[in-house]
Amino acid sequence: MTSRPLNFALKAAALMTAMASLSACNALTRLSEVGSGPEVSAIQNPTQRANYQPVTMPMPQPVAPPPNANSLWRPGSRAFFKDQRAKEVGDILTVAVSINDSASFETSLARTRDSSEAAGITGLFGFENSLDKFLPDSVDPANLVGTTGASTNSNSGKTGRTESMTVNMAAIITQVLPNGNLVISGKQEIRVNYELRELSVQGIIRPEDISSSNSVTYDKIAEARIHYGGRGVASDVTQPRYGQQLMDVILPF
Repeated sequence: MTSRPLNFALKAAALMTAMASLSACNALTRLSEVGSGPEVSAIQNPTQRANYQPVTMPMPQPVAPPPNANSLWRPGSRAFFKDQRAKEVGDILTVAVSINDSASFETSLARTRDSSEAAGITGLFGFENSLDKFLPDSVDPANLVGTTGASTNSNSGKTGRTESMTVNMAAIITQVLPNGNLVISGKQEIRVNYELRELSVQGIIRPEDISSSNSVTYDKIAEARIHYGGRGVASDVTQPRYGQQLMDVILPF
């Protein structure tokens, strides 16, 4: 019974330590950006990032392409001499992101419960009638204990969400899978005054879904990971403090 409070205390202490460390790191970063705003990160190879992992997907058995007759025209080409669409590692293509999503959720719960209990002693070795000597006219052996209880609980919740984003950004082919599908990765950073906005996209596309303008829409991206966020003065003042976030996590009420 004593291990649970101890484990909870240890976990809470570890969580508070981690939050304090994160707060200190964030404070140092903000102090270094006073008067200049957030720094834009340097351009780097996506495959050399610390959290980069090559994509592995189920692949069909390789099939040798059928021989074609001699011709200047190649199947799938969009130009007479060469297909201008991205197809090799390092090629660039345009990703069109257009998201207009909305959702609503509403729930309610009502609960009512009544209870009553009664207990008595009708026989106790003949001594039940002797209770009148100690508490005259106050004890009924057949009805010694009686309890009643009632509880009422009512909960309701409602959530509404609306998201809209339209942007075109360039991405780079980082990997060609054995079946010909392409792994793409792209990132943009836009700094306006003291606020840095970040947009990144990763996923897998088919070469056939790349249009003649060398672009692909986001709904053609499998395993899509689209991230849009930012950091800076506006983001700092609009999010809860770390202490408040910590209390929201550990408080049970």
